[in-house]
Amino acid sequence: MNHWVIAPVLLPWLTAILLLLAGRASLGWRRRASVAAAIAQIGLALVVAEKVGGGDILVYALGHWPAPFGIVLVADRLAAWMLVVTAFLALFALLYAIRGDDAAGSHFHSLFQLQLFGLNGAFLTGDLFNLFVFFEVLLIASYGLLLHGGGRRRTRAGLQFVAVNLVGSTVFLFAVGTLYGVLGTLNMADLALKVAATPPANAPLVRAAGLLLFGVFALKAALLPFYLWLPAAYAQTGAPVAALFAIMTKVGAYGILRVYPLIFGAGAGPAANLIEPWLLPLALATSGVGMVGALASTHLRQQVAYLVVASVGSLLLAFGLDNASGIAAGLYYLPHTTFAAAALFLLADSIAHRRGELGDRLDPGSTVASAGVLGSLFFVVAVAVAGLPPLSGFLAKFLTLRAALAHPWLPWIMAVVLVTGLFGLIALGRTGSLLFYRALPPETPPAPEESSGLARELAPAVGLLLLVVGMTVAAGPIAEGAQAVADQLLQPQRYIQAVIAPGGMP
Repeated sequence: MNHWVIAPVLLPWLTAILLLLAGRASLGWRRRASVAAAIAQIGLALVVAEKVGGGDILVYALGHWPAPFGIVLVADRLAAWMLVVTAFLALFALLYAIRGDDAAGSHFHSLFQLQLFGLNGAFLTGDLFNLFVFFEVLLIASYGLLLHGGGRRRTRAGLQFVAVNLVGSTVFLFAVGTLYGVLGTLNMADLALKVAATPPANAPLVRAAGLLLFGVFALKAALLPFYLWLPAAYAQTGAPVAALFAIMTKVGAYGILRVYPLIFGAGAGPAANLIEPWLLPLALATSGVGMVGALASTHLRQQVAYLVVASVGSLLLAFGLDNASGIAAGLYYLPHTTFAAAALFLLADSIAHRRGELGDRLDPGSTVASAGVLGSLFFVVAVAVAGLPPLSGFLAKFLTLRAALAHPWLPWIMAVVLVTGLFGLIALGRTGSLLFYRALPPETPPAPEESSGLARELAPAVGLLLLVVGMTVAAGPIAEGAQAVADQLLQPQRYIQAVIAPGGMP
């Protein structure tokens, strides 16, 4: 077995245990340990990506119990793609947190590492029940992170977040229980074989379970009509937590992309192409609703949260095209929107801290200190989030529209992509005008030490933006990598053979 497969799961888990056991250690020591683990996580993710880059699918059977009887972790190109995005995002969110946000509670770093444990496990598991388990791990950690620092509004948003996700967890159990009762397995590769051979008498139950799973993933991804929990939760939590949560909706999108081409794809017999009639129209509607919410927002962090909702629609629109080019376009868009949204959350926090009582409210006030630096950075982030050229968001939209040229819904797709892009530009342009252009001159110039502190504060947001720029400069190789991931996803027999066939067993 290749032990690199389990390493991205073990590292954050062991780090979280170490931080819990060292609860009385100094905050500085905990920060150093957490940052070191985050840096090591990037290295592990890149190693896994290199090992599966040639098309190999690595299977790790825990306890040497072969699939489908034991628990297996599976690393393929899609899992590695998600691991790399999560690792880079986590490092920059953590670097922002150690400026002081982590001091509001004693267990921030333990929860942060547990969140990474749940995320990495969800991306690597080859079993539906263990996907549920890792969902619960990352959700429990996210509850603690969301409430970190306390406050009435944060507690209210946290309770809504908990209630909605508990409903989702219950439905998830109903779905996996139904599949196990009918098919006798929850290993995803084995499910692909069993679903394809389902007798007609059991087909309605299998289809119902598959649609329940889609509802769960749609809830996690904040797809219409299940998006209402997201704006309040993301707008009220701390900036580094909101930045990390930029990957949370992508977990739901990952679930859709992992389960449906494999288990309910074209070869699934009576359950073939199960969500094809639903995914694309819901994605188009989500894009529209998210951008309308961004236009109507009265606070900057609320606006960023609605932009995350709109980005979910754009991402699943690409996946809903149901062809390799569309999936590749979505995979290229996924890291772009994750990094850009996280950078905007961090920048919004820096702006809010410098506006006094106004905070992030979208009302004109006095010009913030170092407005030139903040305004310039806001302009670059706005270009990235709105999908304007020359950054990678524009390239992702171009790839999506090119993949949709032969699709029967092309007029609707074209209209939604262009109109929502215009709405995003209007929303962010209005915000920039209120915060910087229409503001009154500052009463006193910023002190030199404040400018120096600003540079350290903005470094994580700048780092995320540099990743976006890097995606633009290296658009060719990254797009080719995304295409390779999509091609592998649409060949489910390779995944099934790696997991179930003797060659894939220890």
